[in-house]
Amino acid sequence: MKDTEMSVPHLFRCPISLDLFKDPVTLCTGQTYDRSSIEQWLAAGNLTCPVTMQQLHDPTVVPNHTLRHLIEQWLQMGRHFDPEYLARIDSLAALKHTLESQETTLEAKVQALDCIRVLIEDLSSRSCLIQLGFLPLLLEQVFGRIEENKLSEDNTKFVEQAMFCVLKLLPFCELESLNVLLEESKIASLLALFKHGTSLTRMNLCQLIESTSSSSETKELCSKLGKNRELLHEMIQFVHNNSESSDAGIKAVWTLSSTESNRELLVREGIVDGLISYISRSERRERSLAPLAMATLEKLLSLDSAKEALMSNQNGISALVKKVFRVSDHEGSESAVGALTVACYGSLQAREEAIGAGVLTQLLLLLQSQCNGTTKTKARLLLKLLRSKWVEDPNHV
Repeated sequence: MKDTEMSVPHLFRCPISLDLFKDPVTLCTGQTYDRSSIEQWLAAGNLTCPVTMQQLHDPTVVPNHTLRHLIEQWLQMGRHFDPEYLARIDSLAALKHTLESQETTLEAKVQALDCIRVLIEDLSSRSCLIQLGFLPLLLEQVFGRIEENKLSEDNTKFVEQAMFCVLKLLPFCELESLNVLLEESKIASLLALFKHGTSLTRMNLCQLIESTSSSSETKELCSKLGKNRELLHEMIQFVHNNSESSDAGIKAVWTLSSTESNRELLVREGIVDGLISYISRSERRERSLAPLAMATLEKLLSLDSAKEALMSNQNGISALVKKVFRVSDHEGSESAVGALTVACYGSLQAREEAIGAGVLTQLLLLLQSQCNGTTKTKARLLLKLLRSKWVEDPNHV
């Protein structure tokens, strides 16, 4: 009997019954159990994950077809697998246990993450990591363990490593796993990381937020994050940051501005000044996300509050004018012209400032360039809009 029991790989055993899985199902925490065992656990009134003891924000169980298929293969092969493959599965299961265990030291967990970073680059190992539920596990590790306002050096290193692994796995996983962040405690952790984490941590968090717009499954999460004023404030301050890492903040803001309800809050928290600051700084960089920043601003200018914020910024109009025509890059011209058109429509002050900043010359150069037809159409419309002021004051010609 002992020989038979020892021959069953640890991965194929239910953590509750310790027997070979018959009907493996997975919880939102990424842990897999035999259906009968976990249903008895839940029926007894338990609302936690038996292995990790984490509260279950969703008690739904999902069939683990991959694990079931592996077990069926294993049984058909006479309980034999390629030793190398089985060794990989067992090693990944050991890494998972290291991360899950509350008795494991933080140093040991960081070492486990180092191994995972390497394994993610291997296609077959990455597939196994996904099948074994490493994405929800890593999310829980990052956002379920930040209890203090400040992060120690060791905690910071752990978070940075874990976030790197999360971002590497995300493109290959169901984004529904991100909905664990709908929990208030998880959002509080995200905010704490934004406030007290390193620049790299903030950049990684922005990339995570950006990914919420990639799927309808995370639409609610995207909307909820966009309604958190403290988070928006921290993110806008990050956009103001004079470094290349602020590019990630631009992408995150673009994502959150995809919903109309978020735009008003973004404007209220000062994103217009942040975008103008970023656009102005982009003059000193060969590569930047100024086109995306301008596209975001153009979208926000549908709000009167955004137009007021633009006009209140002494560099607002001139920063956009400078982006109308760039010899080496026409990518942002369309958004710059579009944003100026919205700003100038119904505002004599905006038209005066645009003309004073040299927009007419910029538009004429743009029309003679190789930009696309849509951009040229928008440029002609803006010229037509400016014509009344142009005729009144010929000194601007």
